[in-house]
Amino acid sequence: MAQMAEKFLLSRLSRTGFLILLTIAVFAVIQREPLTAVTAIIGAGLVFTSSAFHPGRFRQPWPSIHRLLFGALLLLLVTSLWTGPWNLTHWIYVAPLIGFALLPVFWGACITVLVAIMAMFATHWSGGIPERHQMISALLLTIMLSGLLVFLREYKSRQLAPLRRTDELTQAASREYLSADLHKEIQRSEREGTDMSVIMIGLDTHLSDNNPDADIRSILPRIGRYLHSQLRDFDTYYRVADLQFLIILPGIATTDAATLAETIRRGLSTLLASHQLDLTVSAGIAGLNIGDDADSLQQSAANALRRAQQQGGNRAQSYSTWSHTAPPASTEGAGGPSS
Repeated sequence: MAQMAEKFLLSRLSRTGFLILLTIAVFAVIQREPLTAVTAIIGAGLVFTSSAFHPGRFRQPWPSIHRLLFGALLLLLVTSLWTGPWNLTHWIYVAPLIGFALLPVFWGACITVLVAIMAMFATHWSGGIPERHQMISALLLTIMLSGLLVFLREYKSRQLAPLRRTDELTQAASREYLSADLHKEIQRSEREGTDMSVIMIGLDTHLSDNNPDADIRSILPRIGRYLHSQLRDFDTYYRVADLQFLIILPGIATTDAATLAETIRRGLSTLLASHQLDLTVSAGIAGLNIGDDADSLQQSAANALRRAQQQGGNRAQSYSTWSHTAPPASTEGAGGPSS
């Protein structure tokens, strides 16, 4: 929830900044200051091509265009230090912040130091900037504050890295924790003598060629929210592949898990259809049996899902522990899931 709120806030701020920069560009054109207008337009372009402006859809060519615009902005600002107009020099204060936000820390630091050195040389040999000494002091202070913000960002990232258990796109638990969590649930089920099942949900990829990758990727957050709404508080789901999720259901027998899988499968199919995506959903169900461990239980669910998709998809399939041939699969017209 905190990540979603942060993305929402950044998206709103980026759109507000974009409109402000466009307003500055229009005002500069009216005042007949073309270079200031160009600088403002480049700044607006930087905001527009940022990940905050395109949450969940920051793919090529945006990152490449973003870096090109940053290079153009730096070139324009550094050139203005030597040739004018001097009112562009105030824009150079944002260069360290943009550099550290866009580039790795090492390259951001290198570019910041280079710009600072060039700014000091330019203002030292130029007599056209009456407040040049104050400008250098302000620039150095800006760089120090930028460095402090970068330090706090990196420190926060390192402190929170072990606690990141969710996939940012779907809010599913991270795959890295799946085996350990599943092992704990198996031990608890065996200790308490309760049932446990897993469901592997997968979009039928043989139909995905008819849908652009961007459209499929954009629906993944909604799929994650739907799965969350259908599960109990102590159930967990994991994104195990681009278009596959595994759900751990403590205390649920295979037959009940198959019923839930069919409900989820039908709901996801409706969700995909509402977004004009020609995709179907299949599910594989496996229950905990004597001798199962985390790997074998995952493999059983994966085999059941594979079997369902090999039979044409758009169905739920339970895994049979007695043979590698699964029982008859349920389809949309069969009236319910297999068990």
